[in-house]
Amino acid sequence: MKDVYLFSGFLGSGKTSMLVDVLRQLKEEGLKPAVIMNELGEIPFDSQAVDEDVPLKEILDGCICCTGGEKTEAQIQTLLYEADFDVLIIETTGAAHPVEALDAVYSPLFADQLNIKGIVTVADSRRWLGRDQLSPQARSLFLEQIRHAHLILANKSDLLTEEEKARVVFELQGLNPNAFILQTTHGRVPLASLKSLQATKGDKEIQPAQIGRHLHLNSRVIEFNRSFTQEEFEEWVRELPATVYRMKGFVPIEGMQYPMLFQYAYGLVQWIPEYMKMPPKIVMIGENVQSVPVIGEENRL
Repeated sequence: MKDVYLFSGFLGSGKTSMLVDVLRQLKEEGLKPAVIMNELGEIPFDSQAVDEDVPLKEILDGCICCTGGEKTEAQIQTLLYEADFDVLIIETTGAAHPVEALDAVYSPLFADQLNIKGIVTVADSRRWLGRDQLSPQARSLFLEQIRHAHLILANKSDLLTEEEKARVVFELQGLNPNAFILQTTHGRVPLASLKSLQATKGDKEIQPAQIGRHLHLNSRVIEFNRSFTQEEFEEWVRELPATVYRMKGFVPIEGMQYPMLFQYAYGLVQWIPEYMKMPPKIVMIGENVQSVPVIGEENRL
């Protein structure tokens, strides 16, 4: 299993500085990192900060969370096939919504090869204090990046007074009480803080809950060992809680030779026929998805 971290945060928040420092720490521990870097422009400015010995894939002039989703999947598949690495870091653009970005990382084709450790959001502390000056759209995205993070870096804390530092931490905790918050400068985060994250929840591995380790946004890989009718499956989907944001994968449907490609996003369902045998599994993304009842659970392996 390859550990995967998703770095989120606004432009100028310090993501690339964090990336460079984390790469250094990984190498010092003898781990081999790989990087996927998403940049909105056509010139890869930030990727120049990554050493040549680190496998690097770039997604230029597009957002990882929309049209870039398929590109991201292809880049991950290429890395898994071509490169020898232990840890994959995906740095998103400042315009990426964390749920959308996390969705772009998952594919039932390689979900069992990746261990999604979590979303690390770098928040510019001064920008946080002045967030009311942002446009409504930018402020909403800023808040979403923080609300869905598993680890928050309150960066550039050296520019604040002690009173401002306390206010930033208090307000961030109020928005996301599930995440651990670190006050940082230059995006420096101890590697141990990253290793302690765990956002992937497998069905074949039950772990006791740990106080302080509860992560509300997580994932779940669900495998099927029998077929369903579309009506039966969609009835289960309709009963899902609103905290299930995304599902995608391949569902075995009665009367169909191959599992059908299934996609679900915020209440909308899409079915697409497949013409080759794909793994009968889906990936579910949302809040507390490990507690969601699964269709056919009594018949699963």
